[in-house]
Amino acid sequence: MTDDIWKRDEVQSPCVKICVIHPDARLCTGCFRSLDEIAEWSRMTPDTRRAIMDDLPSRAPLLQKRRGGRGRARSVD
Repeated sequence: MTDDIWKRDEVQSPCVKICVIHPDARLCTGCFRSLDEIAEWSRMTPDTRRAIMDDLPSRAPLLQKRRGGRGRARSVD
């Protein structure tokens, strides 16, 4: 028995299991997909999936690194 029967010829999800939505860009910080793209992924055609995969690298700059903390530092008077 071979593993070939378990392989699929389809565009796999770009999910990296870091599922956090950026509050401003509204994109997942792990895979760079939108909530709609994540929700619809299993129903998309291979061509639509490929188009999204091709676009994902250009979305990374939209997610600026957050500096931690709870906003701006408070001044002490």
